[in-house]
Amino acid sequence: MKTSYIIFALCAAIALVIGTVSGAAANPAMLPQHHGYPMGKAVDPVNGQSLANDPGQANATGEKWLFESASIDDPHVMQNLSINDHDGRILEKPGAGLLPKVQGPDIKIEPPVKEGTKMSPSPQ
Repeated sequence: MKTSYIIFALCAAIALVIGTVSGAAANPAMLPQHHGYPMGKAVDPVNGQSLANDPGQANATGEKWLFESASIDDPHVMQNLSINDHDGRILEKPGAGLLPKVQGPDIKIEPPVKEGTKMSPSPQ
């Protein structure tokens, strides 16, 4: 019972260290830049600190900003299909389960068994 408490405390300590390190290593410069949120030059009257996350940014108005904020994930989710370089030799694709006809020697794959053996029934 004591060992399980020790193991649990050790795992909790490791999780705490990992959580602290990952929070400290976060880099806001790696976040995508877009104009989807209104920012301004508002300043705190007491100590003069900026109230916006990135002060001086223009207000998010207009169709252009809405389009940019909606299309921020486009490169991540877009499908980029490319032509396979090895498909240049293919002449005809007959369909699923059949080999395509290609330029070069005509290779035929024969089935491993051409004819089955016949067995006679044992009791005669």
